[in-house]
Amino acid sequence: MDAKTPAPFDVIEMTLADAAEAFASGVSAEALTLAFLDRIATHNPRYNALIIMNPDALSDARAIDARRAAGEALGPLAGVPVVIKDPMDMAGLPTTAGWRCLSARAGGVDLIPETDAPVVARMRAAGCVMLGKTNVPVLSATGSHANDSWAGPTLNSAAPGSLPGGSSAGTATAVGASLAVLGLAEETGGSIQNPASAQGLVGIKPTFALVPNAGVVPLAGSTRDVVGPIARCVRDAALTLDVLAGYTPADPKTVAGIGKRPKGGYTSRLDTEALRGRRLGLYGPGWRDLPLSAEATDLYARAQGEIAARGATLVADPFAETGFAALARPTPGLNHFDARGMESVPYDLHLYLQRLGPSAALRSVEAFADATKDEDAFGPNGVLRHLHAIPAFAPILAHPTTPPDLSAFLTLREAYLAIFDAVLEANALDGLVFPQMRDELPPLHSGQAINETTVCEINIAGLPGVTVPAGFYASGAPFNLIFVGRMWSEADLLGYAYDYEQATHHRRAPALIG
Repeated sequence: MDAKTPAPFDVIEMTLADAAEAFASGVSAEALTLAFLDRIATHNPRYNALIIMNPDALSDARAIDARRAAGEALGPLAGVPVVIKDPMDMAGLPTTAGWRCLSARAGGVDLIPETDAPVVARMRAAGCVMLGKTNVPVLSATGSHANDSWAGPTLNSAAPGSLPGGSSAGTATAVGASLAVLGLAEETGGSIQNPASAQGLVGIKPTFALVPNAGVVPLAGSTRDVVGPIARCVRDAALTLDVLAGYTPADPKTVAGIGKRPKGGYTSRLDTEALRGRRLGLYGPGWRDLPLSAEATDLYARAQGEIAARGATLVADPFAETGFAALARPTPGLNHFDARGMESVPYDLHLYLQRLGPSAALRSVEAFADATKDEDAFGPNGVLRHLHAIPAFAPILAHPTTPPDLSAFLTLREAYLAIFDAVLEANALDGLVFPQMRDELPPLHSGQAINETTVCEINIAGLPGVTVPAGFYASGAPFNLIFVGRMWSEADLLGYAYDYEQATHHRRAPALIG
């Protein structure tokens, strides 16, 4: 097929199964990549999802075509156009973390890594065609938007006047607007689940240490940071998690996940009977004593009926009188956000800079601080100024190359996990299903934040969650559910989300503007 011939396929809402069908019919990876690049050229100037393009995307696609023509057996992601969140290192391309100080195009200094982050290397090995890197707020420091990025704000593909979710705003918008088949996101405090839910997408926030986070600009690399996929359907997200999960010596904490991946992979429990006979806990003040809006309550009630119709039993507020909600300690100045665990960031930044390679412009925390002194992230006006409220932060900031004392955080994690496991055991629960947000998305430039239900609890505890589209507010803004479960239970959660998705089909393609 001539790669310049108009492609006989539709990239809008394309899934991995659709891509496989196109390849089987003779469509080349080069033609598919060109089609997505054309769509990016049309819509990205308005939506601002991608901020750094991969100049090798077409040559990478041609390499996959050559391998396919030679008869090589290729995996489900081979030749598929994807996007990568900007803070994830791609060898030879800038990692800017949304900050003008780290972007030569914005007057700062480029960080050019010599090697891929492990998750990027795994996507490359799977044969993905990485189209480019996606927008984030400065240092990924908000879970609501990318408004302060050097590259400018990113719009929500489903609701352009509303917050797109952050910090993986660009990835969610690229996937939601069909500028790629799927993308990589990363979460410290809602940065997978918020943008996925804000744009009516499937997101997997994995168990801490299941997926390596080395080579990703950290906020809490030692304690909370996780990498996961955002996709338009559950199956695509599960197949991507198969690529991402597992041990690597480049990130020693991933040893914790050895033996935890499901036999047959993360698609092995995708079943339209997965919810039958399951018991799921519902949101209530025992989990977090903050109510849902009236419209969110109505949408949640409708979703509960849909889940019950699949054969599941729903248990009201199983965390009541357990002390779970009392564990939260919102950090002053933040919107019910508990930043504990993020005190590790100076040390985690030291580890990140060390692995960039000898040719990198910045190799130490001192050099980093000097290059960014005009906008000191930890200063009185910096995006991470709130970390000074955490007692353990000051000694870590003073000695960033010394392994930190994280005992207070680890005690908190154990407390969360102890109550969580006890509640699930006492109520014979297979998991939880909550509305991922307590109310509708605020306007894009309102200065308000997303009011989620699960972020700090599952980030601090290290628990997994899977978001799935569950309808829309009257305004047209998406409404998503999140399934939450025990550590390492991703395969089960994906099964529940798949059953719900296939029964309801709430995801719909947005009508793009411009």
